[in-house]
Amino acid sequence: MQNSPKDLRKKILGRSGEDLTCRYLKKHGYKILFRNYTTPFGEADIVAKQKDTVCFVEVKTRNSDEYGLPSEAVTRAKQQRYRTIAKFYCSTLGEEVPIRYDVAAIYNGELTYFENAFI
Repeated sequence: MQNSPKDLRKKILGRSGEDLTCRYLKKHGYKILFRNYTTPFGEADIVAKQKDTVCFVEVKTRNSDEYGLPSEAVTRAKQQRYRTIAKFYCSTLGEEVPIRYDVAAIYNGELTYFENAFI
């Protein structure tokens, strides 16, 4: 099935937001472990490590507020999915590690980074 032009624009916009976030994280001393970390329970946009903490980063990118601000799009369901993805990640390691959930909100090309965005 072929993607519509709108779908393609959304993918390009999302990819640019992830690229911007990875540059930000690297600049601030994070190590990128995975991009688009896929599990049977869903996908985490970025998994990064800051010191001993593994950070699961949801990236939301918007060019308008027609559908709300980017940070408002991280719903309770999305938060629960990230918790499940993190549990899966720890199970693949065979150990518990310090976990944090962050959100990168990009609006009109400007990134706002929220550490510990949810628990």
